[in-house]
Order: sequence, then C-alpha cells, then structure tokens
Amino acid sequence: MRRVEGAFTLSRAARAVTRGAASSTQHSLPHVAPFSTFSSSTSRSFAQKIADRFGKASPSVAGAVAGFSVATSSLAQDVHAKEPPHSHNNFLPKDVVLYQYEACPFCNKVKAFLDYYNISYKVVEVNPINKKEIKWSDYKKVPILTVDGEQMVDSSDIIGNLFRRIHPDSSSPESDVEKKWLGWVDNHLVHVLSPNIYRTTSEALESFDYITTHGNFSFTERLVAKYAGATAMYFVSKKLKKRHNITDPRAALYEAVETWVDALKGRQYLGGSEPNLADLAVFGVLRPIRHLQSGRDMVEHTHIGEWYSRMESSVGDSSGIRE
Repeated sequence: MRRVEGAFTLSRAARAVTRGAASSTQHSLPHVAPFSTFSSSTSRSFAQKIADRFGKASPSVAGAVAGFSVATSSLAQDVHAKEPPHSHNNFLPKDVVLYQYEACPFCNKVKAFLDYYNISYKVVEVNPINKKEIKWSDYKKVPILTVDGEQMVDSSDIIGNLFRRIHPDSSSPESDVEKKWLGWVDNHLVHVLSPNIYRTTSEALESFDYITTHGNFSFTERLVAKYAGATAMYFVSKKLKKRHNITDPRAALYEAVETWVDALKGRQYLGGSEPNLADLAVFGVLRPIRHLQSGRDMVEHTHIGEWYSRMESSVGDSSGIRE
C-alpha cells in the first residue's frame, strides 16, 4: 500500500486546512459552493468540508468513521437472488431508495437491516460537497430512505419504522436489552472507530483511498479529498481522542468489541438463535472497517471473529443496486 508520507508534502493550503479542520470538530463548518477549479482558498474550503462530513460521530452525517467503507461488501450492480425474507416478512414495498454516503456508519446500519430482511433497494450516493442528490428534501443529512415515496430519516427511526411494518403484531420494535445496546452503538462504539482508522498517517490514507474511490466525487475532488482529507483527519483524530478520553485507540477498540462479545454470553447472537436489531447495528457499524488495518487488527486480537462471520452469513449479500 502506498504510504501517506506524501500527504505531508502537501501545499501550505492543505496544512492550513488541517489546522482549521482540527479546531472545528464540534461545530458544523459552512457550506461551500460548487467549484470548477482549485485555488488554495478553494482547497481549504473543500478539505474543511471533507473533514466536517467525515470527522464527526453523530447520526447526522458520516460520523467519526466516514473515512472508511464496506470493503468486502460493495453494493452489487444487480440484485442477487436471495432466500425468502426472514421472519415471514409480508412487507413488500415496490420502491425503496437509500440516499447515503458509502462510508457512513449510520447508513451502513440501515443497509445491514435491509440486507438481512432481503428488502431490495436502490442506492443513491450523495456528493458530500453540494448534496445535489438530496436537494429535493428539507432534511439535509444522511441516511434518507424513501419507501414508496414516503421519506424516512435518522438511522434508528428508519430501522424502528421498518421493523414495525415487518412485524405489525410486535408491541415494541426492540426489547430493553436491545435498546441498551442500540444506544451503546451510537453513543460509544462509533466514537472509538475514528481514532483507530486515522491512527497513523498510513491508516488515514488507506481510509481516504477507499472513500474517494467509492464516493461520489469528481476526479479533481477525489485527488484533493484523498490527500488533504487524510492529512486533516489524521490531526482531527487526535482531537477526537481527547474529546472522548481515548488514550490508546486500539485498546479502546478491543475493549469495546470484547464488551460486546461478553454481552452475547455464549449465544450465537444477542438475539439468541437469530440476530436482533442490536446485532444488526453493531455489525453494520463494524462492517466498514473489517478489511482496513484497524479491522484486521480487531479480528486478530479479540474474540469477535466468530460472531462477525456468523453475521456475514446471516445478513448475506447486499439487496441494493446502484442507480
């Protein structure tokens, strides 16, 4: 893999971006207008936008982990033939569209749910700079899911809404145990990922190499995002470590996944013989990092590998197709 030392030979503009992005991790940065050429000021604005979109762990955007994506399960070009839906699913919408960032952990939560329930869906990759694909919506964050024309937003709300439609006789979309772990995913697990995927300069470039290859970027945007973004996020991750009281990123990641494994108490899944919503959420969030260095280390140095392999088999191939 190419090393990222070259990122540190970027122009003074890129270094300025790093300082600006690192100082703004807790606030949304201003929107930038579409552009056709890259002056130094444009590069700063663009990379700030990238850092903002890919540097925050909140359900509103890609979160702290958006520099990585699902390396082993990129959406297929055609819908795979799959087994009948789980749990006798009678919910058969005609038109489901997911507006997403490929690297967004919250988008991946939704995709894990849709894939598990074999709900076919179209994928629309949103350009994180101009968001032209969601101009039609008053909601300017991802994921956005439309189901036969009805808009759904926020990953947890989307999943809960769909679960109720699939299981109309269920009094609650999740048990108290599921609620606890669903909250843990959004409030803890995602926060330990960013300091890991941007832990070193080479890991930062590895992450941005994937996102810029699979994201909705022009050629010029891709070049600037890869190097300026990787550089910026390397330094932003240091701020995130302090923000979330993380001293050793790998130790924090290992502790988090071992906490999850302990919660299984020897069961195949938290849900018992079948995955529940918490299983799907943890899997969806972790799936993007699986074949990055941090994910390889995670599987090698913790006990999550068997559960993760079972989840891969249970969730199966993607039900999504790209528009």
